[in-house]
Amino acid sequence: MKRKKGLFFGSLIFTAVFVVFLAFGNTTATAAQKVYRMKIQSAYPRGDLSMALLDYFAKDAAKKSNDRLKISVFAEPELVPADQLFEATQKGTLDMFQAVAAMWGGVMPVGNVEFGLPFAFHIPGDLPIQKSSDMVRKFFYDSGFVKLLRQQYAKHGLYWLDMHSYGALFTLSRKPVHTCQDLKGLKVRAEGDWQKYYDMLGSQGIFIPGSESYMGLKLGTIDASQWDVSAIVGLHWNQVAPYWLLGLQNDVVPGQIVMNLKSWKALPPDLQSALHAAAKDYYYKLLEVYTGEMTKVNKLVKEGKVIKSFLNPECEKEAAGIANKLWDETAKLSPAAAKGVELVRAWRKTLK
Repeated sequence: MKRKKGLFFGSLIFTAVFVVFLAFGNTTATAAQKVYRMKIQSAYPRGDLSMALLDYFAKDAAKKSNDRLKISVFAEPELVPADQLFEATQKGTLDMFQAVAAMWGGVMPVGNVEFGLPFAFHIPGDLPIQKSSDMVRKFFYDSGFVKLLRQQYAKHGLYWLDMHSYGALFTLSRKPVHTCQDLKGLKVRAEGDWQKYYDMLGSQGIFIPGSESYMGLKLGTIDASQWDVSAIVGLHWNQVAPYWLLGLQNDVVPGQIVMNLKSWKALPPDLQSALHAAAKDYYYKLLEVYTGEMTKVNKLVKEGKVIKSFLNPECEKEAAGIANKLWDETAKLSPAAAKGVELVRAWRKTLK
């Protein structure tokens, strides 16, 4: 009898352990197989190269996560207007956005430094897009700038995922500009502290969404607008503003992918790694495409459909002095902005 009882209770214990194991195993398997569906919106309209390549980012993230990351891609203004991306992602309406940080400079001034204050990411020498962009990316990650950015975005309930490069800053104008006098009164569409910069040059800095810029240039609501190479090859602004202003631009314009912090923390570590890897791949893919698109721009220059308009040395020197004053003003806006400007200045000394 005792032997039978022992066998009976032993069977009960084994069964109980087996059931617990199955339950735990199923829970673990379910967690491992969970699919995370997300939405990302660009600050840029369809026709912009970086917006179009977000599909590449989404597919790459799916591949690296074994299809556990499903990211739906939207252009501006398909879900929210560009200037509402920051708040919409804070609230979780969106999981991620792609933009330039100068758009949030009023909320967090270090964003203006991240975007690149005038002349901050002007690289000496006529370097290929890939090389100059890699230099700026190295600055971001090696100087402690990324750590600073992640700390600041976290205060707003956001996670700064990665940077990418749009290549050189393009400024297209309805009329040629060669001197600082030519800049007087010019209405220039720009982001963040670049609006102040144009004000200080005697122009008028204005912000309107990129999706409205073609019509603004056509009607004369604005006289010039800054963007990247997409302004020509994708958005065709040169049809109404054929003059490509050279002498004021940075050689690298950093963009960003930023995520809702709660959504980020909800991801298992392997999916966080997958997103980081996909964002890095996006950086390289974007540069590959931009490099190819520059051949189209050069062809349009030869055909006279894009006309280079160089600032004279005197105006470029004056603009650099004004930019330096703007850096000082930006640094006063917050401790993070001051630290960012300090890091950029220290890095620029290594370029000489």
